Amino acid sequence: MTSTDSVREFARPPYDPELAAVLAVLGAQMPPTVTPGMIAPMRSASVTPPIEELLAGRAVTHEERSVPGPEGAPEIILSIFRRTDHVAGGPGIYNVHGGGMIIGDRFTGLEPLLDWVEQFDAVLVSVEYRLAPESPDPALVDDCYAGLVWTAEHADELGFNADRLVISGGSAGGGIAAGVTLMARDKGGPALIGSLLMYPMLDDRNETVSSHQFVGIGVWDRGSNDTGWDALLGDRRGTENVSIYAAPARATDLSGLPPTFIDVGSAEVFRDEDVAYASKIWADGGICELHVTPGVFHGAELMAPAAALSTAVAENRTRWLRRILGV
Repeated sequence: MTSTDSVREFARPPYDPELAAVLAVLGAQMPPTVTPGMIAPMRSASVTPPIEELLAGRAVTHEERSVPGPEGAPEIILSIFRRTDHVAGGPGIYNVHGGGMIIGDRFTGLEPLLDWVEQFDAVLVSVEYRLAPESPDPALVDDCYAGLVWTAEHADELGFNADRLVISGGSAGGGIAAGVTLMARDKGGPALIGSLLMYPMLDDRNETVSSHQFVGIGVWDRGSNDTGWDALLGDRRGTENVSIYAAPARATDLSGLPPTFIDVGSAEVFRDEDVAYASKIWADGGICELHVTPGVFHGAELMAPAAALSTAVAENRTRWLRRILGV
């Protein structure tokens, strides 16, 4: 970034009117920029509903397992969800939650995925990974990879077909899911039939046009992105000492990946890095379905699920997943 860029005022695409009204209400409740000093209070004030509330009215069961973590690291917790009338042999979904690398848990943003459990009779496994800054890179991606390995190896026990396993993740979880997908490719498994990345957090450098367009506005702005990446990488951030598994936008070879789905809003920080990642997959001969939804802010479908564009976002994901899973 040049000194001219640092003072340039970037125009930005408008928010969808329906979502802008929601964002105005949210703005009165939460600041657009997450600072390091806000990490602990945000964890304490988590708004994720308790699991009993998440499952209320759903014919879905919840099981919790503690499984081996990476070598030399603590065990990790997996939450496993199945339909109450589950029939073994269907698809599996391995989920990585969002939260900017610094907040959240395995129940964060889970509601849409529980819909897939019900619709597709899928077994959903959601991983609890360590958070930065207490556990910097590579703890997060290593935890999630270890959980994926265990999940794939225990597919029969869990009740899904190991040949029909998809990884999913949103925001930071999308970035970690992309890193785990690269790790699975490079380590020779587990095999994945798809990678579903919802507005993934991919690039520690924060240098794109979209990363400059959203400063002090919206949900997870440029400053929040600095906070998340600094917590994960510390002094290594922005240097050559950043792994492709931590920041998948760093990868120079995206060949050999499973079919990938990426969606992102036009009015959010991650737009350009997500478009670039999809373009790189295509350039390397891979398959990627990309959706850039106009006027949508980060995580809008979770905060305003009834909005017209939120519904469209959810439908795009479900259509892709149905096709990949063959259900």
